[in-house]
Amino acid sequence: MKAIRVGGHGGAEVLVPSEIPTPSPGPGEVLVRVEAAGLNFVEVYYRTGLYKPPAGLPFTPGGEGAGTVEALGAGVTEVQPGDRVASVGLAGSYAERALAPADKLVLIPEKVTTKQAAAAMLQGMTAHYLAVTTAPLAPGDICVVHAAAGGVGLLLCQIAKRRGARVIGTVSTAEKAALAREAGADDVILYTEEDFAERTMQLTGGKGVRVVYDSVGKTTFDKSVSVLAPRGMMALYGQSSGPVTSFDPSVLAQRGSLFLTRPSLFHYVATRAELLARAGEVLGWVADGSLKLRVEREIPLAQAAEAHRLLEGRKTTGKVLLIP
Repeated sequence: MKAIRVGGHGGAEVLVPSEIPTPSPGPGEVLVRVEAAGLNFVEVYYRTGLYKPPAGLPFTPGGEGAGTVEALGAGVTEVQPGDRVASVGLAGSYAERALAPADKLVLIPEKVTTKQAAAAMLQGMTAHYLAVTTAPLAPGDICVVHAAAGGVGLLLCQIAKRRGARVIGTVSTAEKAALAREAGADDVILYTEEDFAERTMQLTGGKGVRVVYDSVGKTTFDKSVSVLAPRGMMALYGQSSGPVTSFDPSVLAQRGSLFLTRPSLFHYVATRAELLARAGEVLGWVADGSLKLRVEREIPLAQAAEAHRLLEGRKTTGKVLLIP
């Protein structure tokens, strides 16, 4: 089968189209014919070596995808051959076929396409846990969403508005500002033209915000902390500009007993019950049209390197899918 392989850490050029054997499902596993794989920044981290690949080198990237069940390992009862399924546990989804533990798969609702499911799983559930569980928003709360026109950002704006919050989004271009407003952002700051911290404090009358959802990391972290109201929360869920290298926890006390968390989706879908509940709500919103997905590009799997270059260059909005 066709797959993308990474033999050594480096730039996008290490993503090499290859032919590898089709895997066979072991006990509790399912073989899925991948119809769409989600592109996510975490795959850049694994490619560069910032994160260690679970299986070491060489490896096939990807974890999010959707497709059709082809074969079952022993003891699988959760799905049947022919079922349409989606997962964030589809190891090596940059391929025509991939394996997943049966308990990490969810059935795709009838009114949701396979491509929509692939686009919604990781980013949709990330936006969901951030706004619903990590820092639950209530009517009247004010939040900052960095990278508001990105894949998670557009969904996070929508879910935050759904919960009655006021959303301040940050973006780099006027085009992205329009997308953020369309997703529900009440105020949008072009951080390339004005200081987002100063503007945020102006917009809040100097009071600051209850929560900052930050996927950028190094370049935004200090100023994100500075715009929090007393007892506010900094939810640092990514690091597209690089990792935060050091931080003095006493700053949290000095600025008003603030909270800092570095959450990961996989701790918020750790049990099958939580996975089904979270994915069920997200896919249910997609099915009824109340959560709008923006699939900006569908890129052939063989062009995965170009997809990574676009993502790293911040030249994407919404979701990018790789199509085997």
